[in-house]
Amino acid sequence: MPRPKRKEIKLTNESALGLMQEIYNECVEQRTTAIRIQNKMIGFMKEAADMSLIGPVLKEQQKIVDSAIEKKLSLSKLMANIMSKTLDSKGVDGLDGDVREALTEMLNKSSEDKKNSGDTTVNYKV
Repeated sequence: MPRPKRKEIKLTNESALGLMQEIYNECVEQRTTAIRIQNKMIGFMKEAADMSLIGPVLKEQQKIVDSAIEKKLSLSKLMANIMSKTLDSKGVDGLDGDVREALTEMLNKSSEDKKNSGDTTVNYKV
């Protein structure tokens, strides 16, 4: 399987909003999947001894849920920053350096999380 090509992104308000929506959707999907796996594992538990086998899986799924919530909070902060900058500047097409830096940081973290989970579908370059 060939290595996926990097997407080059021009940071405008529309592209940033589209990218943030994509990251948000990914977070929701990861969280939903992790909770579904947690619930299945808890359903498999018949006695107290099973907890020693299921415990590590539940712990890992909880880390995924926490990571998804953290990403959503970062997106909310970034969105608030964009909105305040947009209201202050009234119609600037490009993004401010702070917003660009926060978005780059979020993309890098998302890429690291994907590498850790084994998913290498899309890479971003800002």
